[in-house]
Amino acid sequence: MKILKAFKWLYPGMWVKRWILLTVFGIIMISMGFVMVILEQNPGNKTYAGVIIITGILSVITGVKRIIKSFVTILLPQREDELVDKVYQKRILDRGPKIVVIGGGTGLSTLLHGLKEYTSNITAIVTVADDGGSSGRLRQDFDILPPGDIRNCLVALADAEPLMGRLFQFRFGEGTEFSGHSFGNLFITAMSKVTGDFDAAIKESSKVLAIRGRVVPSTLDKITLMAEHIDGSETVGESQIPKAASPVKRIHLRPVNCKPTDEALDAIKRADAIILGPGSLYTSIMPNLLIGKIYQELISSKAIKIYVCNVMTQKGETDDYKASDHLKAIITHTAPGIVEYCIVNTAKIPDEMLKKYKEEESYPVIPDSENIRKMKYKAIEAHIISTEDYVRHDAVKLARIIIDLVTSLKRSR
Repeated sequence: MKILKAFKWLYPGMWVKRWILLTVFGIIMISMGFVMVILEQNPGNKTYAGVIIITGILSVITGVKRIIKSFVTILLPQREDELVDKVYQKRILDRGPKIVVIGGGTGLSTLLHGLKEYTSNITAIVTVADDGGSSGRLRQDFDILPPGDIRNCLVALADAEPLMGRLFQFRFGEGTEFSGHSFGNLFITAMSKVTGDFDAAIKESSKVLAIRGRVVPSTLDKITLMAEHIDGSETVGESQIPKAASPVKRIHLRPVNCKPTDEALDAIKRADAIILGPGSLYTSIMPNLLIGKIYQELISSKAIKIYVCNVMTQKGETDDYKASDHLKAIITHTAPGIVEYCIVNTAKIPDEMLKKYKEEESYPVIPDSENIRKMKYKAIEAHIISTEDYVRHDAVKLARIIIDLVTSLKRSR
């Protein structure tokens, strides 16, 4: 049976046998040329033999090249130009530093966009405390973990057709039962029901999008985020915390003893670098750090630990916070060894953008690097913002700073 399958390569229309024959012909020509060089004493014959060898080499190169192209056009239809990118990813990016990024929201996905161009050894540990919007509705209706932040990270790391990423981010408009839901959220929800497991749903969705790296939830327990405020009041639910009138004093998780995922702990143990943020301080970053074993592994890790501070304050969460205040909040909820470096933005934000954000009661985070250094942490100042539509971190600039820092420190350690 195997012999019969092998003969299929010789069937008409396979676009392979002619190039196989050309390759065989080239090998024969090369062999003949070398035999002539060895046996013949006449210099004129040696020149003729050289011509035969060169002809054979060109035949082999052409034949092999055409055989590869025949396979590529079948295995990657309309995408043969991407073959070099696939090889680069497997051969170069697979040798990149092992980076763990912890957080959630758009800040995390922005950073992942930049990092995936330098390494495919990325693990995004993502919060599952979201209870608002599409994710909150699906969480309540189908009793699953919220898929929204997971979806954003999957799309950010996607290596599939761009159309697939746009499809996952497509959001249904008003006037239907799907109003407000994104296709990706519905897809992950359906996959979790088909597989019977939310973690398995993420893995299968990762295959569909052919992501570079991994996306893992920080916990598979159904957690609720709670905030204790300065005035003594308490807020229950991630989506409700920014709406409270009093500033946040401390964040808690319910249940208190929620378990981290094994993948998250394993990634932290193996990491060359661990990055917190960027993202909402209390509702995206902190929920991951409050899971006991995760922050304990972070403390004991020998990896390079970096906190990327937000560019703008967030109403109801970080009003009037300087960069050092963000860092203090993280340390207060965990322990001093949680980070080593703090990246802060020092680029000026255009006046028209400041006016836009002022309406939302959001203002630039003051990069008080001197206070950070007084706290015994290293401050890295840089121009790392993009102001096209919103004030956000520039994925390319931020990733370059992180990779340069990780590379230089790995060499010195």
